[in-house]
Amino acid sequence: MSLADRVRHPDFLQRAMSADEAAALIPAGANVGMSGFTGAGYPKAVPMALARRIEALHAQGQPFKIGLWTGASTAPELDGALAKVGGIEMRMPYQSDPACRQRINAGQMQYMDIHLSHMAQFVWFGFLGKLDVAVVEVAGVLPDGRLIPSSSVGNNKTWLDQADKIILEVNDLQNPGLEGMHDIYYGTDRPPHRKPIPMTAPDERIGEPYLRCDLSKVIAVVHTSQSDRNSTFAAPDAVSEQIAGHIIEFMQQEVKLGRLPANLLPLQSGVGNIANAVLAGLNQGPFENLTAYTEVLQDGMLDMLRSGKLASASATALSLSPAALEDFTRNIDFYRQRIVLRPQEISNHPELVRRLGVIAMNAMIEADIYGNVNSTHIMGTSIMNGIGGSGDFARNGYLSFFMTPSVAKGGAISCIVPMASHVDHTEHDVQVIVTEQGLADLRGLSPTQRAELIIDKCAHPDFRPALRDYLERARHSGGGQHTPHLLPEALSWHQRFVETGTMRG
Repeated sequence: MSLADRVRHPDFLQRAMSADEAAALIPAGANVGMSGFTGAGYPKAVPMALARRIEALHAQGQPFKIGLWTGASTAPELDGALAKVGGIEMRMPYQSDPACRQRINAGQMQYMDIHLSHMAQFVWFGFLGKLDVAVVEVAGVLPDGRLIPSSSVGNNKTWLDQADKIILEVNDLQNPGLEGMHDIYYGTDRPPHRKPIPMTAPDERIGEPYLRCDLSKVIAVVHTSQSDRNSTFAAPDAVSEQIAGHIIEFMQQEVKLGRLPANLLPLQSGVGNIANAVLAGLNQGPFENLTAYTEVLQDGMLDMLRSGKLASASATALSLSPAALEDFTRNIDFYRQRIVLRPQEISNHPELVRRLGVIAMNAMIEADIYGNVNSTHIMGTSIMNGIGGSGDFARNGYLSFFMTPSVAKGGAISCIVPMASHVDHTEHDVQVIVTEQGLADLRGLSPTQRAELIIDKCAHPDFRPALRDYLERARHSGGGQHTPHLLPEALSWHQRFVETGTMRG
């Protein structure tokens, strides 16, 4: 397919060039906003070309790094390539790449972990400095210069608005049938001029199907033909299915008690195997006419749309396995009637999450006995991925679930600990904790009541006696009894693991 088939604005065709030529237009020290959200819709050619350029300059002894801002995680062609050549000075707001993670934890790359709903507005407010260049993948360009978004929206609207210069990657492997699936809202503003966002239902459209940009800022158009990072999800295992079963049983009880409607409330689901297991359980469960208001639409939600269990889904990105992508491509007319892709400032907006009453379901690394949740750090100091949008949904949702297997590393690590080694979600934002062992409904409970329930319902039996012993001794320590702790021992489980490879005493 020729570039002219996708780019129908004649001036843009005059700016066509190779990825290497476009990468040469990005200066050292620039802050670069690149598209991409959870392995979808990220630029593929320009970052690789930029990495080659940086590697060559470093070999000549010339320093070259950029600030890299995205929507969320990307893929090896972007995060991985630039991290491996030491080309990133500051990364934000979320990453999941092994090379990035290694450099961050080695102190060789700065990383700002930030709520995904905050990123765009921090850029508008000028909190993060100037955005020099935007590199954005699109599926096509209309004759009037409007852009057809690709498989993710993320922060693209903000990058196109705020960047001094724009490089477009036009990817002809992005399905042209995506046109019309997006809803780009241009009604936000800075305080004190903000107005309510006019949305009262998750499938409501409040914007337009295209991205706008100042045509004079477009300095390069690069033709690409590369697929997204389409990762295969593992089939739900017994642990994931048990977690899903506890959640579905709880929701059924909430419906019986009149605290949820029969078709629940809009669902938000994090990415991963446990999340897909929950969605698979819902697809087989008793609830009908469900809706989703989430960040990422993954395989499980496609299954639910296809079965009719899910009536509609709002997200900012797709994150599909190869098999799911094939189905999506083949049936895109069906999905376009049921899926809305929005900017992440809207998909994650606290105002909308609260108004719609979203049910938030997110994974965690560990929780402590009082319900504080760590979703980002291993042993308190090493970043795993980042907070992503979990905080946007947990604090503002109607219900907030956090899920994990009760143990990790073959049973060497308890995911329920005396004190969380890092806190991303305080006890005030965590309503329900779920492991394969059971579910702890923490609503209306004091800290010590929460501790008793979490230990009894969620901790693995191998660690339950030690947790009960810790709580009992903390209660008799003479310290404050609102949230009793033994400070010399509170993080001793983590220290024991660092020293011996196990939390077991």
